Amino acid sequence: MPLAKDLLHPSPEEEKRRHKKKRLVQSPNSYFMDVKCPGCYKITTVFSHAQTVVLCVGCSTVLCQPTGGKARLTEDFNILQIQFNISETFCVSPGEIP
Repeated sequence: MPLAKDLLHPSPEEEKRRHKKKRLVQSPNSYFMDVKCPGCYKITTVFSHAQTVVLCVGCSTVLCQPTGGKARLTEDFNILQIQFNISETFCVSPGEIP
């Protein structure tokens, strides 16, 4: 009797829904992002699950607030998400942050 789904080749959507330790290849849910301040245009690297308030180095504007899980950006910033397991970086709008 054949299996209903292939366990060695799961779909990317199915892998993303799984717990980070139960995936076929373990990978974290967190990431780093470069946030550009709208006031002084300085770029600050912010961790996606930051547990403290992150301030801009140049003008001391609050960039993100901690929540129970992911940090919430306070305004509409330009974000460059940094993927360390892939050799490229790509731009993400605030509504598309995973």
